[in-house]
Amino acid sequence: MQSMAVTTTTWKLALFLTLISVSLSGTLSYDIVPCKRIECPNYDVIEAGNGYEIRLYNSSVWISNSPIQDISLVEATRTGFLRLFDYIQGKNNYQQKIEMTAPVLSEVLPSDGPFCESSFVVSFYVPKVNQANPPPAKGLHVQRWKTVYAAVKQFGGFVKDTNIGEEAAALKDSIARY
Repeated sequence: MQSMAVTTTTWKLALFLTLISVSLSGTLSYDIVPCKRIECPNYDVIEAGNGYEIRLYNSSVWISNSPIQDISLVEATRTGFLRLFDYIQGKNNYQQKIEMTAPVLSEVLPSDGPFCESSFVVSFYVPKVNQANPPPAKGLHVQRWKTVYAAVKQFGGFVKDTNIGEEAAALKDSIARY
């Protein structure tokens, strides 16, 4: 595999992808492939290692909420998810229903201390049919992402505020051994 730099953006996306609908749906089994049931952004697996994959995602379009201030990743993700779910149910400027996609991303902009609020941005992938002109909506914004590498680690169980740091550290450790 070619040598590649892991950027801050890649680490953010890696954490996002760790959260693929796990925080809202419960468990994620290693053999479940949500992209067979609903649309997902296209990617190629560049490397599969012990407990992780390096993926190359094609450029994509996302709809994102304004930053949510909260102490809890779980609560902020729930709040952002519900705002975005309303959006795809037609609560947008075009009153257009949009198909559900995966993954649901939760970007964490950490606070300075353990008992301070962090900022969370939750995003839905926009289906290809809507990418040229995604319906605008109050409090949401469109993000157009260029091609990006992402390190991805899947894990079972619920995403909790108490385990996400541990899972992110395990991903970072797996990559470091690579």
